[in-house]
Amino acid sequence: MSKQLNYSKIGLLVGLECHQQLATRTKLFCSCKPRLFKGEPKVTFLRRLRPTQSELGQVDPAAYFEFKKGVRILYEADNETSCLVEMDEEPPHPLNPEALEVALTVALMMNAKPVDEIHVMRKTVIDGSNTTGFQRTCVVALNGSIEVEGKAVPIEHISLEEDAARKTGAEGFEIRYRIDRLGIPLIEVTTGPVIQSPREAQRVALAIGRILRATKKVRRGIGTIRQDLNISIRDGALIEIKGVQELELISKVVEYEAKRQLGLLEIRDELKKRGVTEDEIRGEFHNATELFKKTKCRVLRKAINQGKRVLAVKLPKFSGLLGREIAPGMRLGREMADRARFWGRVGGIFHTDELPAYGVTEGEVDRLKRLLKAGPEDAVVFVADTLENAADALRAVVERAKEALRGVPEETRAANPDGTTRYMRPRPGAARMYPETDIPPIQITEEYLQELASRLPELPEEAVKRLMVEYDLNEKLAKQLVDSEYLGLFEDTVRKAQRVSPTVVAATLTETLKALRRDGVDVEEVSDEQILEVFRLVDSGRTTKEAIPEIITWLAEHKDGTVEEAVKELGLTVISGDELRSLVDRVVYENEAVVKERGEGAFGFLMGVIMKRYRGRLDAKVVSELLKERLKSLYRG
Repeated sequence: MSKQLNYSKIGLLVGLECHQQLATRTKLFCSCKPRLFKGEPKVTFLRRLRPTQSELGQVDPAAYFEFKKGVRILYEADNETSCLVEMDEEPPHPLNPEALEVALTVALMMNAKPVDEIHVMRKTVIDGSNTTGFQRTCVVALNGSIEVEGKAVPIEHISLEEDAARKTGAEGFEIRYRIDRLGIPLIEVTTGPVIQSPREAQRVALAIGRILRATKKVRRGIGTIRQDLNISIRDGALIEIKGVQELELISKVVEYEAKRQLGLLEIRDELKKRGVTEDEIRGEFHNATELFKKTKCRVLRKAINQGKRVLAVKLPKFSGLLGREIAPGMRLGREMADRARFWGRVGGIFHTDELPAYGVTEGEVDRLKRLLKAGPEDAVVFVADTLENAADALRAVVERAKEALRGVPEETRAANPDGTTRYMRPRPGAARMYPETDIPPIQITEEYLQELASRLPELPEEAVKRLMVEYDLNEKLAKQLVDSEYLGLFEDTVRKAQRVSPTVVAATLTETLKALRRDGVDVEEVSDEQILEVFRLVDSGRTTKEAIPEIITWLAEHKDGTVEEAVKELGLTVISGDELRSLVDRVVYENEAVVKERGEGAFGFLMGVIMKRYRGRLDAKVVSELLKERLKSLYRG
C-alpha cells in the first residue's frame, strides 16, 4: 500500500464541495447571534424525525437509513443564540441580505453567473442535526471558474445554506444536539469533477479558501470550514466523503480513498477467481450462544450474561479477505463492522480472519466453524446483542459481502482525523430536495450586481503584492498571511499598535499561532480583541514581543481571563530603568572572568545569559544598547 499510484492510469477524478461559515451579524433566517454558546442550555426539548415522500412520492434512501436507526433527539438551546425559528416553532424570517451579498460577491470573484431569482429549497436531513428534518439551501450562482496553477477549474455552483446543529453527546437511542450553530450562514462552493491528483485537490481547496477569506466576511477556527470530496476511479464508484476539516488532510483522504477502491476491486477479482456467486451468500444465521457460555472473551461473556444472543453467519470462500488491508488503516472486515453498527445498532463484530484473539480461543473458533459447516476457505462473522439487533447487523454484513462481489458500492463516508474514512450512510437521491414554501423568492437585479462588481475585494495575488510593498513583508510572510484567517486582524493591529514591527505581527499571527496549535494550545479560544490587546501592551512597552506566546497560551487556558491578568500572573511586566541597569551590571559582574578574557567580545555570551534568564520581561534592543555601553566603559577603563 506504500507504492505511489499513477492517478492518471487509474482514472482518478475528484470534485470538491467547500463549506465556509460567514461572519454576518445575524443568522440566515432569524436575528439571533451567529456564535456558539458556552454555558449550560436553558431549554431542552425531545423530538423524533421521520422521512416524508417527495412530490413524486419517493422516499430518499439516506433519510430512510437515518430513520431506521430509531433514535430520539434531545435538543439543547439558549436565549442568546437561538429562538423559535431554530426550534421549528416559528416560520423562518426572510433570507439574510448580508449573507446573500457575501455569496454574490464570491460568485463574481469566481466568474460565476448569478441566478435571476433566489429560490430557497428544503433538503431532507433527519439525522437530528436539523430540528425541521431538512436543511434550507439556495443556489446563488452557476458556471464559474477559477485558475489554479494554470488550469481552469470549473465552479459548478455557489450556494447559500444554513449550518446544522452540533452534536454534543449520545446515550443509547438518544442523541443530543445544541442548536446554537443551527442557522449560521454557510456558503458552499462546488467544483466540477476535474481534479486528478491528491495534491491538486489540496491546491484547489486552498485557492477557494483564499477567495473566501478575501471577502473578510468568513468565520475562522476548527468547525467553521469543511470540505466534502466526491471521489471516483475507473471501474470504481462515486464516493462522497464528508467533513474534512483540515486543509492538510485533503490530499491524504484522496490518496487513501483511491487505494481503498483499488483494494476493493482486487478483492472483487479474487472472489471471481474463487468462483463465488451471490446465490452462495445465503445469509443463514446460526445461534452460537452455547459455544461461548464459558468463553474468556469479556465482550461475549458480558452480552451472554445480559441474556443476549451470539448469532453467526458463514461467508463462503471469503477466508483471508476480511482481514486484508485495502488501504492504510482500512479493511473489508472493518467496513462490514461499520455497516453492522449503523444498521444493527451493535458495538461491533467478530470474524475468523482476526481470531483467535480478544479472549476467543482457537478451540472456540474450530467449534464455531463446525457448527456452520465452514471449511478452510470460508470466513465466519458473528455478533453478540439482542436477537433483533444481531440479526439486523448480520443482514448488513451479508449485504456488504454481496457488494464485494460487484466491486465498490456507492455510499457516503465520513472522514476520520487520520485520513481514513468510515461508512456514514447510503448516497442520497434526488427525492431529498423540494421547495421551501415559507420564504418568498428574491430577485437579483443587474443594477445590484453592477454595484457589487464595482467594489469587489482584492484577489489573493493582489493582496500578496500589496502587503510586500505597504508593510515591507517578505513574500513568504505575505503569502502566509493571505492563506491564513488573520489578514484583517493583521492590518487592524498594525494600524493600532504602530510601534510594533509589521513583520513581528505577521509572524505571530501565522508561524507562532501555528506552532502553539501543534503544541496543543487551543488558540481559537483567544479572541481577536485579546490578541490586539497583547500587541497594544507590547506597543506601550509594558511587555515584550518575546512574551507573546506565553500570554496567548495563558489566555487559551483561562477563558475568562484578561490580557492584563495574564501579564501579571506570568510576571511578564517589562524590566526597565534603574532595575534593568542593575540587572545588566549584576550579570557582567557574575561573569567577570569571561569579560576579562574576551573584552567587548563577551557581548554575545552575556546577551544570551540575560535573555535566557529574563526572557519575556526584557526589550532585547534596550538590553543590547545598555550591555554594549557597559562593556565599552569597562574596556576603556
